[in-house]
Amino acid sequence: MDTTLPKISIVTPSFNQSRFLEATIQSVLLQGYPNLEYIIIDGGSTDSSREIIKKYHTHLSFWRSEPDAGQYDAINQGFAHATGEIMAWLNSDDLYFPWTLATVASIMTRFPEIAWLTTMTPCFFDASGICTGVQPLPGFSREAFLDGRYVPWGNNRIGWIQQESTFWRRELWENIGGKISEETGLAGDFDLWCRFYEVTELYGTPCLLAGFRSHAQQRSVQSQAYRDEALASLERMRSKQHWVKTPPEDYWARKIGLQHLPMIGKHFPAAPKRYAGKKIVRSMSETSEMSWKIETIEFVAYDE
Repeated sequence: MDTTLPKISIVTPSFNQSRFLEATIQSVLLQGYPNLEYIIIDGGSTDSSREIIKKYHTHLSFWRSEPDAGQYDAINQGFAHATGEIMAWLNSDDLYFPWTLATVASIMTRFPEIAWLTTMTPCFFDASGICTGVQPLPGFSREAFLDGRYVPWGNNRIGWIQQESTFWRRELWENIGGKISEETGLAGDFDLWCRFYEVTELYGTPCLLAGFRSHAQQRSVQSQAYRDEALASLERMRSKQHWVKTPPEDYWARKIGLQHLPMIGKHFPAAPKRYAGKKIVRSMSETSEMSWKIETIEFVAYDE
């Protein structure tokens, strides 16, 4: 084990997904990251999941297969055994890319001020593990988050925070209580993002980090129930932050002149709201070593 690199703790919750589980495990282990702590918490699966996990047990820091109280209980159990400086979870049907952990470690070592990080290029896999597409996002901003721009299936969203591509430091985890809310049956990830955003800004990178596998059995297809839970978490955050929605800039007035204001509503779409965020990109280098820089970006969103 190379202790010069930060220890990364990955937790995989598992329950009766033997069809996908081995590919998920391999996507973590075959990266060859030298300071990995990999934990699998299985909820007492009745398919072949237990046998698959046992096949890799020598590469796991901890594993268990017994009934639990659901996905977020399993994740919390896993993180209770985790000791890494950087933390994340990968569901038992999703996949990392071969460079994911090395990329995250490189960025978060280079910039100790980054408390949590995610991709700006979420990827999707089909049930067979074929990449079916990506959906680039313009950026991340706490103000945009408070405005509801990242609520999945929301009317005014500009994207979402892809759970499987999101990593954070232990210090941030402990700061928010070191536990995912188990009261949110589906949107525990979004509730966690709310609590993280109460503490610090999220940084994005255009690097592909992970993919969400789409198939008929997944829980997140319950879109309306997820959205309702996410909105409830967002309202709690807004209350704590004393949030008041700010109006969009008078964009078109600035563009075409105040004298033409009467015609704006007739001929132009609603004015956009402008946000600012931080993006981590590769800096130009003639060497093969990873080198990064932080850019401040601006992006806009429209109300429907």
